[in-house]
Formats: sequence, structure tokens, C-alpha cells
Amino acid sequence: MKVLLINGSPHEKVCTYTALREAADVLEKNGIETEIVYLGKGPIRDCIGCGGCAKLDNACVFGDDCINEIIKKAETADGFIFGTPVYYAHPSGRILSALDRLFYAGGSAFAHKPGAAVASARRAGTTASVDVLNKYFTIAQMPVVSSTYWNVVHGNTPEDVKQDLEGLQTMRNIGENMTWLLKCIEAGKEKGIIAPTADKSQKTNFIR
Repeated sequence: MKVLLINGSPHEKVCTYTALREAADVLEKNGIETEIVYLGKGPIRDCIGCGGCAKLDNACVFGDDCINEIIKKAETADGFIFGTPVYYAHPSGRILSALDRLFYAGGSAFAHKPGAAVASARRAGTTASVDVLNKYFTIAQMPVVSSTYWNVVHGNTPEDVKQDLEGLQTMRNIGENMTWLLKCIEAGKEKGIIAPTADKSQKTNFIR
């Protein structure tokens, strides 16, 4: 089993990475393979709603950034943790651009797989940011992995985050809960329990 962790910060190994690493260490201790994917500092296109991905096999029409590569990784992953810094009480623009395209073009790679959202901030805006990321999971039929408090850490530097003992504890408990859920899903598959097929036949237009 493997969990893909996405670092949505423009800084590779700072606060958001410190939180993700804490969860990843627990997953690895429990025999779960992990990979932390850094989105980088280069441009990430927004989704332009062109619908071109409907003609492709789990891919976006734009192939000049990291999105299609991540979709391929997602296809073979069993769970996900998405991490973001907080900017103006909101997730980073880069992770939102990435997730819009990842889930729109590659939604089937995420469906029915557990997901957790993690936010890092100096002070405030964390719960609002986690709420935004959780919405991607709930529209993709993904079980949402919780912890023993909101999935957040506080600090302006990695050293600050390491002093947030409750925040790090929360990250470790995400790792434990993700491990438990992955093993439950695996046990269910061994018993012949498969994910349901969703009915998507109805779309209501509220403008009448």
C-alpha cells in the first residue's frame, strides 16, 4: 500500500513539509509506502473548463506542468494527504490550481481512496483552509481521514512547528488513522466488498 502526500507550499522543506513528514513517518513505521510530491515553484495552470480531458484517459490537455505526472502517481496510490500553507485564510493558489485539474481530469484515480487535508499557518486561517481541501474529497467519494484535533500545525519556521507538540501529535494520529482505514479497505476487498458505482444521471439546473 502507498500514500501520496502533496506539498502545496512554494517552499520545499519548510513548515508544510514538516507536518507531512510527521504523518509520513508513522505511515512508514506501519509498513505503508509514502512519497511526498513537491509542486515546485514553477507555473501551474488553472483549469480553464475546456472539457478536453473528457476525451483523454485520466489526463489534462495541458501537459507542460506536473499535473499529468501526479495523476499517474495517484492511479497507483491507495491514499492521499494534501498539505497547504495558509495565505489570507485560504489554501495556496498553487495547490488549488493543482487540485482543480487533478480532480477534474483524473477524478477516477482518487475515487473511494482515503484523503486527509493538512494546513500550516503562523497563526490563523487553518480550519478554513482545511475545509476548502476537504471539499475535493467529498465530491470524489473519498473517505475523509480525521485526527484528534483539526489537521493543522502552527509556526513560522520548521523549528516553530516542531515546538507545536499538539500539532505534531495530530499529524501522527492522521498517520495512524490513515493506516487503519487503508487496512480496513484492504480487508474488505479480500472479502469481496467493492466500492459502489455512483448514480450520476441527474444534474439539476437551478435557473428555471
